[in-house]
Parts: sequence; C-alpha cells; structure tokens
Amino acid sequence: MDQYIGKMLDNRYEILECIGVGGMAVVYKSRDHRLNRLVAVKILKPELAEDADFRRRFHDESQAVAMLSNINIVSVYDVSHSDGLDYIVMELIEGMTLKQYMQKRGTPLNWREAIHFITQILRALGHAHSRGIVHRDIKPQNILVLRDGSVKVADFGIARVTSAAQATLTQEALGSVHYISPEQAKGSRVDGRSDLYSAGVVLYEMLTGRLPFEGETPVFVAIQHINSIPISPRELNPDIPPRLEAITMKAMAPDPDQRYASAEAMLADLRDFRKNPEGEVQDQQQEEPEELEVEEPTMVVSLSELDAANKAAKEQPVQPRRPAQEAARTERRRERVDSEPAEEEELPARRHSVPPILFAIIVILLFAGGMVYFLYTFLFRGLFQQAEQYTVPSLLGYTVEQLEQNPAILGDFTLEVGTTVYSEEYGEGQICGQTPEGNTTVTDPKTTITVTISGGEESQYMPAVEGQDAKQVLTLLQEEYGLKVRQEHEFSPTVSEGYVISCSLMEGTKVEPGDEVTIVISKGPEDEPVTVIDFLGTDIDQVRDQVARLGLVVGSVTPFHSDKYDVDEVIWQSISPNTQVDAGTVIDFQISLGPEPESTPSPEPSPSVEPSPDTSSPIVPPSQEVNAPAVTKTITVDLSPYTGMVDVRILVGEREVFHNMVDSSEVEMFTRDVTGTGEKLVSIYVNNTLMESYPLIFE
Repeated sequence: MDQYIGKMLDNRYEILECIGVGGMAVVYKSRDHRLNRLVAVKILKPELAEDADFRRRFHDESQAVAMLSNINIVSVYDVSHSDGLDYIVMELIEGMTLKQYMQKRGTPLNWREAIHFITQILRALGHAHSRGIVHRDIKPQNILVLRDGSVKVADFGIARVTSAAQATLTQEALGSVHYISPEQAKGSRVDGRSDLYSAGVVLYEMLTGRLPFEGETPVFVAIQHINSIPISPRELNPDIPPRLEAITMKAMAPDPDQRYASAEAMLADLRDFRKNPEGEVQDQQQEEPEELEVEEPTMVVSLSELDAANKAAKEQPVQPRRPAQEAARTERRRERVDSEPAEEEELPARRHSVPPILFAIIVILLFAGGMVYFLYTFLFRGLFQQAEQYTVPSLLGYTVEQLEQNPAILGDFTLEVGTTVYSEEYGEGQICGQTPEGNTTVTDPKTTITVTISGGEESQYMPAVEGQDAKQVLTLLQEEYGLKVRQEHEFSPTVSEGYVISCSLMEGTKVEPGDEVTIVISKGPEDEPVTVIDFLGTDIDQVRDQVARLGLVVGSVTPFHSDKYDVDEVIWQSISPNTQVDAGTVIDFQISLGPEPESTPSPEPSPSVEPSPDTSSPIVPPSQEVNAPAVTKTITVDLSPYTGMVDVRILVGEREVFHNMVDSSEVEMFTRDVTGTGEKLVSIYVNNTLMESYPLIFE
C-alpha cells in the first residue's frame, strides 16, 4: 500500500491513487476539496528531497513554471511544502501520451498528422521561451494527446530558468538521451534552441517511425547526437515531402546557430509548407553522396575508443560501395563471355572438301551468330526490351462516388481510400492527393491507387469549455480562435469560482475569426443569509451543534449566576432571534451558573429584564444587575507560523470561549473578544497543542 494514498496535504488535497512514476517525482490523482475538482499532485522523491539546495531550486523553478498560461501547456495550480513533502498541484489530463499514440498506430504518422502535433508543441515552447523557461526534456512521453486531438506539453520537472546554472550530463541524468540536444550531452549552456532540437527529434520519429540514433548505452547514444548525422527521413519514408524533411533536419542541426532561432521561426516555415507542400526546398544543406553510407552494427565502446574510431574514420577515405560491386559484376560477365569462344577456337580443324580457311570462317560465323542469339535471348533481352508501361490516371478533383459511377476512369487500377485532410484547393469530398501520382507510369496494370479525400477548408469548431478554467478559455478563444468573447458572471452551487458555467455556442459549432461568443463564469456558491434562532434556555452543548448546523460560529461563552435558568443554559445571546446574518457570523453567549450560593447576601429583588430583540443593545441577564459589571478583553492568537486550516481553542479559566477551525492563510493574527470579571488564566491551543498560557485581569 502506497504510504501517501489517503493522505491529506495542507488539509486540502486528498491523495487518491498513483497514476505515474518519473525520474524525479511520483504523480498522484488527487481531489482538491476546497475547489471540489480532481487534480494531479506530483510529489518529489524522498532521495531528492533530502538535498536542501535541490528542494529550493525545485520550489523556485516550479513557481516560475506556474506562471505559464497556454492552452498547450499543462497548468500548474499550486507549489507547496507540507508535512515534509515538496509537491506540485497540476491540471489532471484525461488522455494518452504521444508515445503511446504512436505505439498504438504501429506505423509512421501521416505527415499532415505529424504537423498537427508538432505545431501545438511549438506553440507551447514559444510561450515558455518568451518567459525565460526552457523545458529541457521534450519527448513523446511528456506530450499528452487529448481525445479531441489537441496536445498539452507536460512535466516541466527539470525545466530551468534560462539564467540558472547548467548541469552536465555526468553530474545529473537530466533529459532523455534519445531526444537530448548535443549541447545538453556535452554539458554546455542550453537555451530555447535545445528544446527545438528535441522537438525536431520528435518530428523525425513521428515521420519515420524510428529514432534517429540508437545504441546499447545512454552514453553511446549521446555521443551520436554530438558527432553523427541521422539517416535522411525520406530514405526511411519516401512519402515525406522534401520541404518537410528540410524543416526537420534544420531543427536537428548539431550546431545551435544552424537551427531555427525560435519556435516562432519554425512555426512560420511549417505554415508556409502547409500552404505549398510541393514547393522548392529553401536553404537546404547539400546531402552526402549515397556511396558514403556505411552500415555498422551498434557496439558498446568507451569514450576513448569512440574518439579514436571517429578520428580514424575521418582520416581513412571511404571507398564507394555500389560502383565497385557493379564493376565486379561487369568484369565477371566479360570473362564468362570471352572464355566460351576461346574454347571453340582451340577445337582442331576437321578435314573437309571445303577449304580449311573458308570452313573456319563459316564455323566461327555460325558460332558467333548462335552466341549472339543465345546472349540476347537469355541474358540481354530483358535489358533492351522495354517493359509495357501503363499510365496512372489523375483522380484529383473527382469524388469516390463519381469513380464508382464511371469505372472507365480507373480502368484496371484498384482504388483505396486513405485519410481525410483539410484542403483549400479542393472541395469537401473531392480527391486532393493520390499515390502513385497521376500521369506517371507503372508496369502493373492492376496497381492500387491510394487517394486522400478533402475535408474542405480547415475550419475551427467550438471546443468544450464548460467546467474549464475561465482564464485558459479566454486565451484559447481570443488568441487561438480569434473570437470576440463577452463575459458574464453568476453564482453557482456546483461550479467552482473562476470556471465556466455555460457558453452561448455549443461544442462542435463551426466558428470563424471575429464571431461573438458569450461565456458565463462562476462566482462560486452564493452565500444565503442565515436566520438566527432563539437559544435562550438551551444547554450550551446543544447550542454549539445548532450554531454549527446553521453555518455560524460560537464566539465567547461567559458564565453568570442566574435564578431563572439552570446551569449551562444560555441566558443571553449577542444576536437577537430572527435576525438574518451572513454565514460564518460569530455569536457570543452567556450561560447560567445557577443561583448564587446561599452564603452570599441577596440584595433586594428587582424587576427582571426580559431579553430584547433589538441587537443594538445586548440582552442583559438578571444576574448582571447584582454582580460587578463584566469587562471585555481581546485575546490575540498568532497564526503566522501555520498554513491552511488550523484548530484553535481558547479557554478562560475552565471555560471554553472559542473552539473552531480557522484559515491561517487568510488570518495571521486571530482575535477574540471575551467578557469576564476578576483574574482568569487564558490557555490557547492550536491543533490540540498548548501554545500559550497567561493570566488575564478583567478590570
């Protein structure tokens, strides 16, 4: 059983279940009882929490991350320390990681889908970088895919403020080695371009279905990031457009100065690419010749061995592989052809009536002709004879229904419907792409043509906003969707303050920039007025229960002698019956000590004073007319050392004048007025611990 399950942090966050374990912390699904919502609580691991410097950095940097507010970043609600635990309270996301999504698909993602994801990742990074925050651990495992296809970047657990000191790879195992930038691997200073390198690796993996570098040890993989260039994505997946390949490789440039200067710059290139996927590649570095590719098995080597191998590889000229193989095959063919006529020439000449010279010429000609026929028929015919070619029809602009109604367009070719994408050129339902491309030639007349269907122009649809944080919703609708948002505020007994109650547009409604939408934001539950009842003659213990049920607070409880009321019965209340007050209002009481002892001389009886409903003049019990006047004193309790809700109990003599929960985050110096006579001992308890005791003279 996990030691934290069922634990209450800061008297607010209840730990429900473990939902994830990382290198630095454990993440729990929790309930925020103050706002009545589910959250994710990330608790720092004990072995890291023992380092005071690490705890301080963790706390400071987490607070910096909490200032981020972007629809593609998991929100951080709170950063705190409670009961010896350092933890972060975050938005709870229902979905799967991008890594799980790719594994579920089992194949490289369609390049349009990859752009959909990487664009949102870059928006999140651009927002973080603009506030000086570098993530340092961008990888598919830290990117959450929601059910609507949107993504959120999570786990800024090792994020560092840009100006903070940088740790080396040998000092701290920070970042995932398959996505780490070369400067991180070398322990050099990192900035936003390091995140862009990792984002490039994520894009590479989405497009190709594999990582750019593999190895048996983390050190070996890290060294490859420093010294090697990955295989071109188009060699692994020819369907990747050249311009998209160039964007990916630029993001993964080993030299930070050769990468994109910012996330916005990379986003700009991606937007241009989406408008013109077939455009020419700009600013692309010259590729290495294909002959220089050398395949080697992955080996575990030491750093010194790897350095030596790298140095030797640079000094040793690489022999082209394919031309040498072709030359060898050509030489073997030449030797085989040349050897056969030579054997015939060594045959002894036969005696014949035909002159020997003429006979030899005829034999040689016949043999040569037969050899030519043999070589052409069995060896070279396939080389010189052109295979029959079939032209692939262009299906762009047709609908699938039109092709079914007119089979002559396809002929013997087979149609396969692929994905649906947005298209500005083709209307909804029309074919906007095909593989193989139209008007190209193939040798198989029954080749399958895979077509992409247009979903029409890319449109925006109203997202689900009810129950979401109003600040995030405003950012999404105004900045991302370009809508004009009108706000209204209402009380709600079910929706927490600051969250959206309702929206004028239903989820899924098509919207355009400039459209108007109204969202209703909750002001929290409305405090209904409480009607004070008549407590006179009721035992004080019952009064405490009744006051609590009404949502009020018992204040001071002062005893006086009374001939009219029994012991512990209320003889006076500070607020008259039937008065309406706000919830949480404090009511002071006076209770009966019973009749005065017989040894005490009784004064002449005087008319009893009945309680008055007028709250401006407190009801005076009869006993006060014969006793010394009571004096009111103020007792102060210092709550500044505490956090959250604390249990405060105040005793004056043997009488309990206050006992209730107090929110120390709102009240640092708690005060309570008490009324009494003579000298009494004041005892103050906080969370059932005696914190202070002193005599108090009521004069």
